[in-house]
Amino acid sequence: MRLPLLLAAFCAVSACGEPAQVTKSGAAEEVGVGFGAPGGYRVPEGMRSGTSLTRDFMDLTFAMESGRGLQTFSRFEGPVTVALAGDVPGSAARDLGLLIGRLRSEAGIDISPASGAATITVEFTSRAELRRMAPMAACFVVPNVGSLAEYRRKRGSDAVDWALVTRRERAAIFIPADTSPQEIRDCLHEELAQALGPLNDLYRLPDSVFNDDNFHSVLTGFDMQILRLTYSPDLRSGMSLEEVAAQLGTAPVASSGTPPDWTRAIETALGRTGSQGSRLAAAERALAIAQRAGWQDNRLAFSHFALGRLTTASDPARAQAAFARARAIYAALPGAELQLAHVDMQLAVMALAAGQPEQAALLADRAIPVVREYDNAALLATLMLVKAEALEALGNPQAAAALRMDSAPYARYGFGSEGMVRSRMRDIAAVADRAAKG
Repeated sequence: MRLPLLLAAFCAVSACGEPAQVTKSGAAEEVGVGFGAPGGYRVPEGMRSGTSLTRDFMDLTFAMESGRGLQTFSRFEGPVTVALAGDVPGSAARDLGLLIGRLRSEAGIDISPASGAATITVEFTSRAELRRMAPMAACFVVPNVGSLAEYRRKRGSDAVDWALVTRRERAAIFIPADTSPQEIRDCLHEELAQALGPLNDLYRLPDSVFNDDNFHSVLTGFDMQILRLTYSPDLRSGMSLEEVAAQLGTAPVASSGTPPDWTRAIETALGRTGSQGSRLAAAERALAIAQRAGWQDNRLAFSHFALGRLTTASDPARAQAAFARARAIYAALPGAELQLAHVDMQLAVMALAAGQPEQAALLADRAIPVVREYDNAALLATLMLVKAEALEALGNPQAAAALRMDSAPYARYGFGSEGMVRSRMRDIAAVADRAAKG
């Protein structure tokens, strides 16, 4: 195999060194925003119940992503309204409407769209402007403000400290207007969920947007269970951790159980800064921590996945082994079908690069139905384009051309501009072309 020679094209396709998927704390490459009708997202049955759900709820609710503990439960009391402001993209109102419909029907929240003053304001502005406020964030949510101008005035004050909020009155979500429709919906889902409910993310969760691994980008059935519990009539703003625990019949303990060293290693491995060598060392460090801890959950699988991502071009045999281990762990986890599809996408690109179009097509075929179910347009378009190149290499240009045409609506939604769509198509074609030339 000649994978080292394909490094530039391969990294452009599989987002080497970037987050696995779009996140509020990173740039978008493979993002998960939808294209289906309302209700098209599958809600797995029996995802959580009893002790497991309440433990996850406590861990999500009484801590922040930074690790800072929270002692007071907070939520909005009464009806919630959501308004769009600023340079609103054309896709935003529809996507927000679909999301609000799900929050009403699946989480039982009294929430509705509004114009003008609202409980939650979603303001759109340029990515450059937002990066001046939060350099590492793709989008973010702030309490007790209604606009970016108000946030500028209150920035650094107690008023915008989530840890000091005992009852939520107002919040503002800030999203870049100059990005793909898919990233916009990703931000709407995750940030509105955190404006309404938990402020924490847990890497151990395989089936939730409340997880910085970023495989899921639209609210899952588990997320709706968490939000429904957040707005249970048995709870109220101002309750202490102990009072909430007593009401739910669970232990008054809130801890992710994930050591900061592992989190830092993962963030370094899949971050946008640092050399390839330093990122690879961080991935190896994360895997070692996971193995020493004896984890058999999403964190161990993600550690293997990160290692695979960072060795695809330099050491394909090692990458394939890492992806195989990740796949085996994900296969044993309830609700990890989308993660399996991500692994298959990585393996399909590697097969295409290695001159194995039959294997690339088989892997794409295995992943495509799952990705359709989980409303991930950009990942779907990528898989379709990989399969199209495989069909071309197998001597079926007509089928390849038809599949590229079919992928176009998903690609435009997922990647944004026509220029970005053409760039993705060229990247994938370059992988196949260089493999064919040997």
